[in-house]
Amino acid sequence: MSRVHLRIDNRLIHGQVTVVWTGQLGVEHIVVANDEVAADEIQRMLLPQAARGLPTSVLEVGEVQAWCRDHDDLRVLVIAKHPEDAFELLRGGLDVSEVVVGNAAARPGEQTTRLTRWVAVTAGQARTYRELAESGTRFVCRLMPTDKGSDLVSLLGKKGL
Repeated sequence: MSRVHLRIDNRLIHGQVTVVWTGQLGVEHIVVANDEVAADEIQRMLLPQAARGLPTSVLEVGEVQAWCRDHDDLRVLVIAKHPEDAFELLRGGLDVSEVVVGNAAARPGEQTTRLTRWVAVTAGQARTYRELAESGTRFVCRLMPTDKGSDLVSLLGKKGL
């Protein structure tokens, strides 16, 4: 089992993450990866509290790779707020077996296509998901670890993206 797990979830830390995902994966530390969140003092204070005692770091995306290298003895759940955060992590060499797309809601002003009730993609995101999938990254839409999940690239094909 991989020591680093990557999840895209614009909700960041919430009950499903702190109770179900961390328990199922044996997570010892949560890392939130998003530049805006890392720059927000209030979120840096509140997110660790939402983690219900599980050690939590709130980092800029560019800091995550080095942090994971320095803590390679821990089982880590990296939560990317937006798909672009995850894309940057993957392009930077974050080694994960798959990326779980948990909740990727449309942002104001974006033109998106809904893949599932909880995942919407822009045309640009669809291209990047495909590009990264072609280089070996697996993307699975899954809310809970017990869900079967759906292959994101297959869903893109069904929507003509």
